[in-house]
Amino acid sequence: MACQILTQLHGLHSIFASKVTHLQVLNNCNFAYSIIRTYGSEQFKPKKAVILKKMTRYEFEKTVHKGSTEEELKHYLEGKRSDYNGLRSRHENHCRSIDSITKSLVNHGIETKVVSRHQFTPELIRWADVLFTAGGDGTYLLAASKVTDKNKPLIGINTDPSRSEGCLCLPKEKYSGARFEHALKRLLEGKFRWKRRQRIRITMSGIHENDEPIELHDQQLQFYEHRFSEHVMESETYRQNVNVTENASSPRILPVLALNEVFIGESLSSRVSYYEIKVDDHPSEKHKSSGIAICTGTGSTSWFYHINNLPQQAIKTVLGYASDLMPGKHVNLLDPNLIYKVTQKYNDSLKFDPSEPKMAFTTRDPVRNGVFQVGHPNGFAKKIEICSRMWDACLVVDGGSSFKFNDGAVATLEIKEEDALKTVVFD
Repeated sequence: MACQILTQLHGLHSIFASKVTHLQVLNNCNFAYSIIRTYGSEQFKPKKAVILKKMTRYEFEKTVHKGSTEEELKHYLEGKRSDYNGLRSRHENHCRSIDSITKSLVNHGIETKVVSRHQFTPELIRWADVLFTAGGDGTYLLAASKVTDKNKPLIGINTDPSRSEGCLCLPKEKYSGARFEHALKRLLEGKFRWKRRQRIRITMSGIHENDEPIELHDQQLQFYEHRFSEHVMESETYRQNVNVTENASSPRILPVLALNEVFIGESLSSRVSYYEIKVDDHPSEKHKSSGIAICTGTGSTSWFYHINNLPQQAIKTVLGYASDLMPGKHVNLLDPNLIYKVTQKYNDSLKFDPSEPKMAFTTRDPVRNGVFQVGHPNGFAKKIEICSRMWDACLVVDGGSSFKFNDGAVATLEIKEEDALKTVVFD
C-alpha cells in the first residue's frame, strides 16, 4: 500500500516549488472547460412533461406485504426496528411534493403525466418535451439510463431533502419538491445553463450478449429463494446459451447508458473476479481482483471517489517514510498544513468534470504475484474492453440494471458525444 501511495504522490516536490499549486491550475482549467462545453442559449418552453416518481420505502413495504392491514404492517416494521411513523410521514411528504410539482407545471399550461418506473417507457419518453424525476439520485439515474435522445432534457427534483443529498438534482435548499415553483420560474425565464453529462455506452458480444437485464429494484421484491435461483441454474443453462450465442449475428449495444458507473465482477463478493482487460492501446492484461469499476465525471465524485480517496493519516504515514529516506532535507514533510494540502491535492485529482469525454477506472484489491502483473490498476481511458473468465458474474449499470457476464462474455465501454445527457445547471 505504501509503495502504491508513494508512486501516486510522485512529483510532490512541485508543491514546495510554487505557491500556485497544480490543483489550482487544474480546477481553473476544468471550470473553463465546463463553461465552454455547457454554455447555451436555448429557451425552455415545453408543452408536455413527464414526472418519474420514486417508490418510497413505505410503498415498497406495502408491496412486499400485500394484503396486510396497516396495523399488521406497523407491527412487522417495529419488529425489525423500522420506524413505521417516520416511513409513512416521509411517504406523505413525497406525495405532497409530487402534487406541488404537478400543479406548478399544469398552471403554466404544460401537459403533465406522473408515472412510476414501470410506466417510464420509450414511447412516453418520446412523447415528452422534458423529463422530471421526483425523488433522489437513484430515481434520476434510473431515468438517465433510459433516455437515449441527446436533446431530451432531464431535471431532478429532490422530494426528501432532509434524508437525501440528491447531488444530481437541483439544489435542495431552494428548489426541493415543495419549492418547485421557484425552480420552474427560473427555467421558464431562461436563468440557467445547459450542461451535457457524458455517459458510458456498453457493447456486449460473446456469451450472454442477448440476455435481458435484471432490474435489481424488482429483484428485491421477489422472495429470497427466487432472487438467487438463476445463479444456481447457471451451469445447467450454459450449454443452451452456447448454442444460441454461437449463432449470434453481431455485438449488441445495451439498451441502457451509464451516467455514474459500471461495475463488473463476481456476484458473490467473497469470490475472486477473473477477467482480461484492455485499456485504450495498452496491451491486454489478466486480472484477479474484487472487480472493476468504470465511471464518468458524474460518477467520479461517488463510488469511484470513495474507493480511491486517502485519509490524512495515510498521507502522514507515507510522508513519514519519505522523511526517513531523505535525511538532512530542510523540508518538514510532517508539517500538518503540508499533509492537509497533499491529501486534498490527491483526493481532488480523482474528480473530473461530468462533461469531459473520458472514463476513469479502478481495479479493486488487485492480486499481484508472479502470474498476475497489474500494470494499470487505475487511470483514465477512452475505451475499455473486458473479457470475462468468471463463473457467476454480473455487469451492473448505475446500481440498477444487471447483466450476466460469465466466461466468454465481452464488454466494450466507450464515451460517445452523441450519448451525452442534456441537463440544466443553476449558477
